[in-house]
Amino acid sequence: TSAAELRWREWMGRVEAVIFAANEPVTRSVLARVVGRNCNLELIIDDIRAELAERPYELVAVAGGWKHRTKKIFGDTIRAAFGTAAGERAKELSQAEALVLMCIAYFQPITRGELSGFFGKEVSRDLIGVLRAQDLIASGPRSPQPGAPYTYVTTKNFLSQFGLDTLRQLPDFEALEDAGLLSREKLLAGDIPAGLANREGEDDVVEDQVS
Repeated sequence: TSAAELRWREWMGRVEAVIFAANEPVTRSVLARVVGRNCNLELIIDDIRAELAERPYELVAVAGGWKHRTKKIFGDTIRAAFGTAAGERAKELSQAEALVLMCIAYFQPITRGELSGFFGKEVSRDLIGVLRAQDLIASGPRSPQPGAPYTYVTTKNFLSQFGLDTLRQLPDFEALEDAGLLSREKLLAGDIPAGLANREGEDDVVEDQVS
C-alpha cells in the first residue's frame, strides 16, 4: 500500500467519522476543515458509499450536506424494534397539513392569508403550529401586504426529512399542474377573501412575537 493510498484511507476515515458523529447533515465547508480544501470530497464520498454498499446504512446528500441514513429496506425491522423507523417523523402529517406544507415548499415565502386564499378556506394557526413544531417550516421575511404579515418558508429539516439536497429536487411543478394538484394562477391572482389578509397578518405578527 502506497503512502498516497494510506493518506486517502485516512481522509475517508475522517470524513465518515465526522458525518457519523453529527446530528445534522455535514456541509462541505465542515468536511474541508478535516481533509483540506484541495481534496476532492466527491471522490471521497463515492469511495465511502462503495464501501457501504453491503451495509444496512448509506451515505446520502440532504439539506446541503451529507448524513448517514438507514436503508429503507430495513424500515420495517427498525419499526418493529423501536416503534418508528430511523429518520421517520414522530407525528405523521394529516392530509391538510401535508397539502399546506407542499404549498409552502413550492410558493415560499408565502403568508397564511395567501395559503387560505389558495385553498379557499382558512388555514388555521394550529395547523401552522404543527408544521413549526416539527421544524418543517419557519418564519420568513415580512410581506409587503397591509399589516406586514410574516411569511413562511421551509427549513433544512424539511429537506432532511424528505431526503432532498435542495428545493430544486422537488417534483416538477408543471407535472403537478397537469395532474390538477396545484394551480399557480389561483395563488398568484391574489384571490384572497376580503379582509382575510389583514386579519391573518395581525394574527401572524402576534404568533411570531410570542413564539
